[in-house]
Amino acid sequence: MSRINELEIGDALPTIQLEPVSRLDLIKYAGASGDFNPIHTIDSDAENAGLPGIIAHGMWTMGNLAKLFTPFLDEGFIQTYSIRFKGMVFLGDIISLKAVLNEKEDGKQTFEVEAVNQEAKRVLSGTLVFSLQ
Repeated sequence: MSRINELEIGDALPTIQLEPVSRLDLIKYAGASGDFNPIHTIDSDAENAGLPGIIAHGMWTMGNLAKLFTPFLDEGFIQTYSIRFKGMVFLGDIISLKAVLNEKEDGKQTFEVEAVNQEAKRVLSGTLVFSLQ
């Protein structure tokens, strides 16, 4: 598959598997986003908050999920993006990003999207509408 507009209902985009989540990823994201909540970068603060260790920003995971559509930006754009956080992402987690076409109508494609960890546990799920040009 080379063009997103050639997809049929039920077709999936190629899964993207991210590198293991690193502390540096989260420090960079904190700087880029302005979210300096220490549960994302400082072990002792995360533990004092009752977590087993630092957790990734939910929006870091959501932002990465949009990478599934980067190869198709010459064909259209992400019009809407709605997600629910389902679980936490920890250092060392390997996240797989997935999208399946659910609906095609009036130049718009609706995808069910999700991010799952190395244990196949869903950490994020939602819907994304890609508008074709």
